[in-house]
Amino acid sequence: MAKIVTMGEIMLRLSTPNNEKFIQADEFDVCYGGGEANVAVSLANYGHEAEFVTAVPDNEIGECAVAALRKFNVKTDNIAKCGERLGIYYLESGSSMRPSKVVYDRAHSSISTATAADFDFDKIFEGADWFHFTGITPAVSDSAAVLTEEALKAAKRHNVKVSVDLNFRKKLWSSEKAQKVMKNLMQYVDVCIGNEEDAELVLGYKPGNTDVTSGDLELAGYKSIFEQMVADYNFEYCISSLRVSHSASDNGWSACIYSRDTKEFYHSKEYSIHPIVDRVGGGDSFAGGTICGLVDGKNFKDALEFGVAASALKHTIPGDFNLVSRKEVETLAGGDASGRVQR
Repeated sequence: MAKIVTMGEIMLRLSTPNNEKFIQADEFDVCYGGGEANVAVSLANYGHEAEFVTAVPDNEIGECAVAALRKFNVKTDNIAKCGERLGIYYLESGSSMRPSKVVYDRAHSSISTATAADFDFDKIFEGADWFHFTGITPAVSDSAAVLTEEALKAAKRHNVKVSVDLNFRKKLWSSEKAQKVMKNLMQYVDVCIGNEEDAELVLGYKPGNTDVTSGDLELAGYKSIFEQMVADYNFEYCISSLRVSHSASDNGWSACIYSRDTKEFYHSKEYSIHPIVDRVGGGDSFAGGTICGLVDGKNFKDALEFGVAASALKHTIPGDFNLVSRKEVETLAGGDASGRVQR
């Protein structure tokens, strides 16, 4: 199995129970999560050696976040204990035509003030096969953006393959700032993952006349921008999830991929997910599943199908983490979506 490193912020998640609005809630459900942490948990569940790198405060809440990762066999040996606090995000879970809402409380979090001096990146990437990061971490602070680039430089010194999930977050930064930072980081990336909004707001590519709210996906537009992205950045693979939001409870879910070497474009099978239990972490579970397929040595089409199936299953699980097994994903990817009781 492969050694895969991810780096980012893990946060305390406080979500309203039973689809309540914030103003109704007298209590919150508690768990931990964050883009790159979610990917690490997925990969550990599939049997890979997954390590998560972050910074947490040296207190009980920081320990709880680390324990949440250890529970699922994620390596935490190189997590720095520094900074003032663990970031928090509040989630109001939507339903039907009412969307979910997220409120961030992550200013001055440990990862936002950490520097490269808090980590031994050469030690971290020794023997590693893959490094994954997202566009969320550089958005947290200017110092986190510098930290991300230092990690990428170290990964390349150790000949580690790099993937990014572009993950634009408008509550953290503007499209102009995102493009200024992220375009520079693309020089280190081998596999680029995102969706149509990420591609446009983070890198400036718009996939034709796609309108995910109406369900109108112009696949030729995706192929065109993938070809442009490969020409500009020499990505080995460009990958996009395709979410058609009929409502907060009912989504169509598929993905597409373009190979630099074969110049092939492939669109996966589509899953109808209804009702959705929890869509937060859906994109992370897709990235984790697709990375798993690629490091397993699957061809890029089968790797994509594994990622899409993994993410479809994540939408049925509350919390940030995708807790399905490799066998469960392979069963769904193989065509069994019956949901029959397993006895």
